[in-house]
Amino acid sequence: LEISNLSEKDILVLRLDLTDRSSHEAATNSVLKHFGKIDVLVNNGGRSQRSLFVDTNLDVYSAIMELNYLGTISLTKHVLNHMIQRKKGKIVTVSSVMGIMGAPLASGYCASKHALQGFFNSLRTELTDYPEISIINICPGPVQSKIIQNVFTENLAKSIESSGDQSHKMPTDRCVRLTLVSTANDLKEAWISDHPYLAVCYLWQYAPTWAWWLMNRMGKRRIQNFKSGV
Repeated sequence: LEISNLSEKDILVLRLDLTDRSSHEAATNSVLKHFGKIDVLVNNGGRSQRSLFVDTNLDVYSAIMELNYLGTISLTKHVLNHMIQRKKGKIVTVSSVMGIMGAPLASGYCASKHALQGFFNSLRTELTDYPEISIINICPGPVQSKIIQNVFTENLAKSIESSGDQSHKMPTDRCVRLTLVSTANDLKEAWISDHPYLAVCYLWQYAPTWAWWLMNRMGKRRIQNFKSGV
């Protein structure tokens, strides 16, 4: 409000639990009642993971999918119904580079992001009669945020002990700016990352044999660091 031309009526903050799917219709209706329309939905809720599959309880995987995947498509469903009536809108989903590759210590997180990629790429093909409804997948690499402090571990009751150094990751404001640019230009998919992570994305896409070799080498070291508490 202090740095823009917005007024109080231009902002509405609602508490929302993605895992409480029964509340999503009411939340959508509250937004429509206040603004009269929804132009853009940005799906940006979720948690990551840092644990080995062999040590991780299955209920952790259930919780990851409930939050990252089912919660996201539930909210999307209610908003999309409105956009179809208007024949216009943008649905932006923050996926991850982990949605296009695999990585150790994040098998559940990768699975949820792969699920989002598959879902929204399929949804886009169902909306060909609505050319002004855009489905946009954003795939960030490492970004400075609190996602590490809130990761799932091997059991639901345990939190991570150390989040480590975050300075090498992309600043949040740059990721947001590039997301907005991608949204404004209706890009179907955008990889937002610094090197060397972006280079690995291209390897995974165009030279998968090399990507497997590299990921195996990097993954072994990452697991060793994880076990030693680094």
